[in-house]
Parts: sequence; structure tokens; C-alpha cells
Amino acid sequence: MPGLLRGIARTAAVAGTATAVSNRVSRRQANRWASQGSYPPQYAEEPPAAPPPSAPPVDTVAQLRELAKLRDDGILTDEEFAAEKRKVLG
Repeated sequence: MPGLLRGIARTAAVAGTATAVSNRVSRRQANRWASQGSYPPQYAEEPPAAPPPSAPPVDTVAQLRELAKLRDDGILTDEEFAAEKRKVLG
């Protein structure tokens, strides 16, 4: 039984010492952060994400030419051409 008690006492002493050291480190860090004016420590923020790439500029002249070609080839009627032209010109 004396060996068992000795083991328990040793474990208690080690655990107590570890707790005391951990608490001391925490207090020292808190004091350091408080003296620096940032408690808890502030980490650098991530830079804002880049804006998504915008759509390529629309070439209205090229769209109108393509619509005219489709009309001239007989694929679009004059009414369809006029409707699409209004959409392109906005």
C-alpha cells in the first residue's frame, strides 16, 4: 500500500505543478496583451476578396450586324429582327 500512496502523491504533485505553471503563463500572456492594447490578440485580417471579373463589354454594333445577317439570310423575319434590335439597344 505505501507504493500506491507514493504514486498518488507524485501524480498530485505533478498535476498541481503543471496547473500552476499553466496559470502563470496565461497570466503573463494576458498582461503582455493588455500592455500592448490588444486583448485578446488581434490577428491580421484577410484582405478583401477581389471582385468577380465583370462581363466582357458588349459590342452592340457586332450584334446588330449579326442580326442583320440572320435577317438577310432569311433566318429572322423583319418583326423578329426589330424585336431583337430593341433588346440589343436596350
